[in-house]
Amino acid sequence: MSSSSLPTKPPPPPRPKTRGSYNCGRCGQPKKGHVCNLPSPSPAPAAADAPSPSSSAGESRLRRALSFDDAPSSPEKKPRPDDDDGRTMDLGGRPVPVDFFLEVLRRLGPRGVLDAAAVSRAWRDCADRVWRVAEELRLRPAGAGLLAALLPRCAALSRLVLHMESDVDATMLSCLAFSCSSLEILEITMSDKASNNMTGEELSRFVSEKHSLSILKIGGCSNLGFLNLSSSSLNVLWLSDLYSLSESVISCPNMSELSLCFTQQSTDCTDLVSLMDGLGRSCPNLRNLHISSIQLSNEAVSALEGANLRGLCMLSLILGSKMTDAAVASIVRSCASLALLDLSGSSISDSGVGMIGKAFPHTLSRLLVALCPNITTSGIQAATVQLPLLQLMDCGMSLRSNSQNEKQGAYFGEINGRIRLCPKLPTLKKQPMRQKLIIKHDNLKKLSLWGCSAIDALYVKCPELIDLNLNSCTNLHAERLLLQCPNLKNVHAFGCQDMLIGAIRNQVLNEFAAAEPHLPCKRLADGSKRVQLSQFPQEQLPEDKIWIGFKRSECIVHLDS
Repeated sequence: MSSSSLPTKPPPPPRPKTRGSYNCGRCGQPKKGHVCNLPSPSPAPAAADAPSPSSSAGESRLRRALSFDDAPSSPEKKPRPDDDDGRTMDLGGRPVPVDFFLEVLRRLGPRGVLDAAAVSRAWRDCADRVWRVAEELRLRPAGAGLLAALLPRCAALSRLVLHMESDVDATMLSCLAFSCSSLEILEITMSDKASNNMTGEELSRFVSEKHSLSILKIGGCSNLGFLNLSSSSLNVLWLSDLYSLSESVISCPNMSELSLCFTQQSTDCTDLVSLMDGLGRSCPNLRNLHISSIQLSNEAVSALEGANLRGLCMLSLILGSKMTDAAVASIVRSCASLALLDLSGSSISDSGVGMIGKAFPHTLSRLLVALCPNITTSGIQAATVQLPLLQLMDCGMSLRSNSQNEKQGAYFGEINGRIRLCPKLPTLKKQPMRQKLIIKHDNLKKLSLWGCSAIDALYVKCPELIDLNLNSCTNLHAERLLLQCPNLKNVHAFGCQDMLIGAIRNQVLNEFAAAEPHLPCKRLADGSKRVQLSQFPQEQLPEDKIWIGFKRSECIVHLDS
């Protein structure tokens, strides 16, 4: 058989083009050195508005490339087919937009989002989108494992609030420093079973590494040992449960608010004089200062005078039973325009209150002198006269009878009626058994007299008063109480006598106004007594006008603690 009769192998299929054509698309000649003279073909009128295949392919590739971006490249970007607006998920056999599921997940707590992510891949994708755009988280973690797994997903997190159910140590701080690059606000509180084991060195390192941190609030800081913080971004610092700091250096030039609460232990050896003296050099822009310590004394307040913090607006120095009127004199010399002054737990007298009234008559709006056993009703009445802008005043447990001063134990009370345990303070001056308190003020809105058992007569005429605390005013007589406060909203009367509670209700709730006959009266000819006229000569009024003058107020009398 000849070779010509053998079957020939079919030629291979042409290789698909991977590059553009080298011939002209109009005349078919090679493109090299070629200039085509043929006119370009005009597009069909029906397809004039249709996009070209090349342009549509380019747009589709662009959409695929941007489908994994966290945020659109520009605010004017047009919606894409694979955006959340067009995507759907099956819910009961029906397609539901993904936006609906995202909105549902945003309303859940962190635990709910984690549980939803375990349902399916679609739910996990929705949960990941929620984590990526989350700006604030409030967690109650039982360990650092949850934080290590969750925080890296939250790229936009700026505020983190933690109520720890387990101990806090350097591992958790390292996790926060590594995962939250743009963290601005951090709040850590401890449960009763948890403890804070972070040291001063670990806290100093964390603050120095977080350049965006502006607000830091940490509780349970009893194991710090020393405090050496340096940050140019930190604006607010709250540390509680401090104990025996060997060194206290806070170098934050932009800080405006500082709160340091020490444990109430007599073995605390923190040098508050050095701390106060260094605040003027390291925190020149400080405006709000709060220090709670039983080691506060006149020397520490005098060091604050040397710090030259003339910009202070709010000053709170509480539980310092060693502070007397000399401390008030230092405050008056060092502060020019205080809006809030809290000296609760000190040993100042009526003379110190008088100095406060004379020094800040045009700025002070909140004065708190609770647990000050040397203050009497004379000092309180003088303060209300000298401070016309006063809006809040707390005198709780300052006006106590001598029998209660001799008792041991803790006392309770607060400006809004809630419970607050306070240690018994030494009594330097015996209070009169019966005192009368008269308060007349045009701007006062909150008045607290909790535990003032030495008051047996009270007259309050404050048209703007909305909150009055009379908890445990055990010796206040019902017939010697007069409240002329038309805007009163809340009266706290826990621990008061039943007759006093009835008198309060009668005056603020007008419970007996509807039952009393409101008929005109006329005195008899001999002037012996007044009698009510009969009703028939009066002109009958419409029903909508009969009770208009006896509408009940909206005041609430609180009898619980």
